[in-house]
Amino acid sequence: MKQLLVTGGMGFIGSNFIRYMLKEHDDIKITNLDKLTYAGNPSNLKGLDEKRYKFVEGDVCDKDVVDKAVSKCDTIVHFAAETHVDRSIMYAGDFVTTDVFGTFVLLEAARKYKVKKFVHISTDEVYGEAVGRPSKETDALMPKSPYAASKAGADRLAFSYYCTYGLPVTITRCTNNYGPYQYPEKLVPLFVTNAIDGLHLPIYGAGKNTRDWIYVEDHCSAIDAILQTGGGEGDVFNVGSGEEKSVLDIASMILSILGKPDELLEHVKDRPGHVLRHAVDAAKLRSALGWTPKHTFASAMRETVEWYRDNPGWWRPIKSGEFKKYYEQQYRNR
Repeated sequence: MKQLLVTGGMGFIGSNFIRYMLKEHDDIKITNLDKLTYAGNPSNLKGLDEKRYKFVEGDVCDKDVVDKAVSKCDTIVHFAAETHVDRSIMYAGDFVTTDVFGTFVLLEAARKYKVKKFVHISTDEVYGEAVGRPSKETDALMPKSPYAASKAGADRLAFSYYCTYGLPVTITRCTNNYGPYQYPEKLVPLFVTNAIDGLHLPIYGAGKNTRDWIYVEDHCSAIDAILQTGGGEGDVFNVGSGEEKSVLDIASMILSILGKPDELLEHVKDRPGHVLRHAVDAAKLRSALGWTPKHTFASAMRETVEWYRDNPGWWRPIKSGEFKKYYEQQYRNR
């Protein structure tokens, strides 16, 4: 792995992954292909070494752009996707186009140029409810939102290219990430930035929905472990920390860290198809690659909250732009 193509690298997880890989490996060069949608932020990767990092603005649905980028790489890590469940409920079309068709375009280019490794970043959302126990890689896919369904389609499309064409695809299904540079429509940065400004924290329904939460750097290290290990073609790996927390747990912790009152908690109407529990069994990844998360939830969440508190110059411009219109539409009269 010398020439790495990362798609969607201006987003939350993608940008953290690029920083992580450049820090951990002196011998790689990274090209970042990103469309710069509302959630793609160039400031996420400001100041990187231009001798080892190159940004290409472009859409994964654009065959010509993708062909050119893939022709110069030997490894692909595919993050690019529309990712927010709430927005997929508003309008599913963009999710189907980017998440499914965009993955098809990228897979075709990877097949054409015979890339050595293709890591497809899926999500635990594809499983739907984790009933009775955390989801395993062999469980049926039962997505409950248009976002989850589009990711399930891309997940299985990537697998089909391994089965049909022998493309060296590995698929990861990770739980909810948190950390720096996350667009503030997502739960953790939304709650933190609202609390900083003394605004209500909108909690869907009773707030008892639980997720397995993983610090973004631990997710990055899991992907790195997959890249550094031979084999894994056609395989699926769950990535999770095993630390399940409810929405109320998260909200209460954030308020406590910031010294804000519980009166900021505000229960609002639940969203349609809201999954009660997402959690994965990551034993396969731990056993096969010896990977374990290095961060505890308590310490990493505190670090995350402090990052947003200390970097208002990053998130305030975002919350005064496109986000403001979205927020009003999403939570008005809820």
